[in-house]
Amino acid sequence: MRQEAELIAAMTPLIADLAGDGRGAVALAGSRGKGRADAQSDYDFRVYAHAYRRPDIAETAQWQRFEEARRSWEGRGYRMDGVWMRSYAGVRQDLAAWISGAPVSKSFEWTIWGYHLPTDLANQQIVFDPDGVLAGWKAELARYPEALREATLRHYRAILAYWASDYHYQSKVDRRDLVFLVGISGKLANAILQVVFAFNRVYYPGDGWNLPMAADLERLPPDFVARMTRMLEPGASEDAWHRQRTDFIAMIDDLEVMLSA
Repeated sequence: MRQEAELIAAMTPLIADLAGDGRGAVALAGSRGKGRADAQSDYDFRVYAHAYRRPDIAETAQWQRFEEARRSWEGRGYRMDGVWMRSYAGVRQDLAAWISGAPVSKSFEWTIWGYHLPTDLANQQIVFDPDGVLAGWKAELARYPEALREATLRHYRAILAYWASDYHYQSKVDRRDLVFLVGISGKLANAILQVVFAFNRVYYPGDGWNLPMAADLERLPPDFVARMTRMLEPGASEDAWHRQRTDFIAMIDDLEVMLSA
């Protein structure tokens, strides 16, 4: 922990200096922001500013100093996922849309189910916040937005209802169409998790720690984590995919009972 504190203390001023005024706000996101870091976790730094040194920032002395320090720490076994540079105005605009129940869809190669801004902002560990902007965003998100909850439940419940009754799913199981079945299992698992987190007014975790964080939720279908684990690890038996489909449909039914209670 002492060396982690040293890393953060060393990198923060270098990251903040990427901003045009040298006062960028710095935060740690990912598993470290969620307080769930383990030996596999890297350091996901965010920096927020009105503007940055210049468009070709990689050519600046500030960036070179950041990169030199990053390589030095990585040589000591501390992985850093670079730094994601965000603008205050862009985040503010997207956050207003999310809070109003109109999620802004953004996909990056490092996300499986898209980027969820409220998850990022609500969970990130604020390191340096000279103008209190990041703390203000966290305060806005302290209470789960009802408009976002309603929109999330409506969207993902519709997905689950469709696939629970659609005959194509059954025919793909009968044909043992493995590419489809792997895809649909991920799609349904994501939709189920989106529903249970929104129902509990807890921000969806994103790509990591979904089931461990779901285990902490107050209201869940019976044996939720064990059943989800069984569905996502169907095994190699002859009836594995038929059983998985049956289990998914049973979970969807139980979700509807929970939502209607």
